Amino acid sequence: MDIKKLGKEMLAVLLIGTTAITLAACGKSETKETAAGTDGAKKVITVAHTNYYVPYDYVNDKGESDGFEVAVMKEVAKKLPQYEFKFVPTSDDDLLIGVESGKYTVGTKGIWKTPAREKKYIFPKNYIGASVIGLVIRKDTADKIKDMESFAAYSGKLVPIAPQNAQYAVVEEYNKSHPDKQIKLVPSEAFKVSDAYTWVMEGRYDAYFEVELNYKNNVLNKNGSYHQFADNVSYIRYKGIPTYPLFNKKEQKFADEYDKAIEELRAEGKIAELENKYFGESLSNYIGDSDK
Repeated sequence: MDIKKLGKEMLAVLLIGTTAITLAACGKSETKETAAGTDGAKKVITVAHTNYYVPYDYVNDKGESDGFEVAVMKEVAKKLPQYEFKFVPTSDDDLLIGVESGKYTVGTKGIWKTPAREKKYIFPKNYIGASVIGLVIRKDTADKIKDMESFAAYSGKLVPIAPQNAQYAVVEEYNKSHPDKQIKLVPSEAFKVSDAYTWVMEGRYDAYFEVELNYKNNVLNKNGSYHQFADNVSYIRYKGIPTYPLFNKKEQKFADEYDKAIEELRAEGKIAELENKYFGESLSNYIGDSDK
């Protein structure tokens, strides 16, 4: 027996075995490191929101992102721990441009769904909340105008609305479903909100179609821009309009995950709880079945 030859063969086997064990160990280590890197590197979801629209989206006196829609998105964040959520208060224009360009993942600003907006953004299946829309009328007509139908019967003379405005589509939809009780829907681009109140008071028109929150902030609020009209006008609710977050066009996966989270939050009663906290009531109750 060749002892030297046998020794060389055994040494070769040992070296091969050692190398295989070392490579396997390295492979396992790399696998663990890769998995840890994947788990540790969470995707950042940048949520842009308006910084002034109380109580939907704003910055509170502590400098924190606050508001109903912000609070809902923070609850969504708890449902989606695989992401890191970052909230950025900003202007309307920056939010809209930023979400469209991909600077922001998603944006909230109490916005309604329109065909024009659907071309630029992803709208999820589930709305986040609601805003109430209705008629501002003179108090001297309050005994005759109780709702949209009685307003149509009284005169139907509504302050003109810009065609691209979401309110225009709401009145248009009403007219389609009430062929015998039409409201005079006149398109117009050039008028100020102050003009609308003045025209109603003058009798040029008999109603102004306005978001209730704007009416409260601008007319009922003692510091509102149109508080001088408060004693002479009143507000009639029509219905709730769903509000949605806007998603960047490339964020369909995240929009789907948002939908699942919102469904769970609504079933758990969390959405209603937050609505009562910020609005004093559940505005979603005013959304008709056809609008959901």
